[in-house]
Amino acid sequence: MNELFGALPDGTPVHRWTLQRAGVRVRVLSYGGIVQSVEVPDREGRAGNVVLGFADLHGYLAHPEPYFGALVGRYANRIAGARFTLDGETYVLAPNNPPNSLHGGERGFDKRVWDVEPVAHGVRLSRVSPDGEEGFPGRLEVTATCTLEESGALRIGYEAVADAPTVVNLTNHSYFNLGGSGNAGGHELRIAASRYTPVDADLIPTGVLEEVAGTRFDFRAARKAGAGYDHNFVLDKGVTGAPVEVAELHDPASGRVLTVATTEPGLQLYTADHLGEPFAPGDGIALETQHFPDSPNRPEFPSTVLRPGEVFRSETVYGFSTR
Repeated sequence: MNELFGALPDGTPVHRWTLQRAGVRVRVLSYGGIVQSVEVPDREGRAGNVVLGFADLHGYLAHPEPYFGALVGRYANRIAGARFTLDGETYVLAPNNPPNSLHGGERGFDKRVWDVEPVAHGVRLSRVSPDGEEGFPGRLEVTATCTLEESGALRIGYEAVADAPTVVNLTNHSYFNLGGSGNAGGHELRIAASRYTPVDADLIPTGVLEEVAGTRFDFRAARKAGAGYDHNFVLDKGVTGAPVEVAELHDPASGRVLTVATTEPGLQLYTADHLGEPFAPGDGIALETQHFPDSPNRPEFPSTVLRPGEVFRSETVYGFSTR
């Protein structure tokens, strides 16, 4: 179902699409590719929204920086010094997270209106990012296909092609609260990662892949998520051709369980310690499937370079159940 959700200050209309299957209802906006809501039942069968968001477009325009539910690009996460060198040429980006570039710059994919068309059990969002947008090289054609599987799982598949060498890292930035409200720090979290990427004071990876054993970063066995995380975990499976389950989030109170499967090599855990009104710190947990932060400046990390003739592909599946 497609309905008018509002209009931007320049009059551009924003639409909302509703997907429903197997007791799950998901709403997606053409603005920012935002996943506005994900309604799933608890162990008693009572439906509740498990992602943070707003009831109207004004809420998203007034609170852009937390990236609630947004499709993030052209490069998700941080690029150090807001610059990178590719094939001997240096590209300067917007330092919107001084001194770094974050989530695509001042006006990344999360602040663009996407074209949307229906597909079986879902929608396909598409847009063209012109050469030089936010400082990134190459004309990039991007699609993100959101579908509900027979089980009610939400699958997001990304594809992109470029006419010149560039870098690409795409993700969804939903904040999950499986209880539907309150602090999410008591959720139990498991991540299949034996290593993580330590960061400096500006949250840029040092380049070391450090073992999680014996540290607060060890989520290989489920435990309370807690607070104080904005870190990339190096998934044990690496890059895969098909999504592999890498994380599980469980709310003991409601019984809801979220599983995350992805083709990506990294997972950013962000415990939302800096959320402000109308939310509070820790009200949600972001599990951003991705390549590693600052990969364009770290040749030892899995590459995010996309060249003409290649197709960028990434898939993430969010599964829902109870126990």
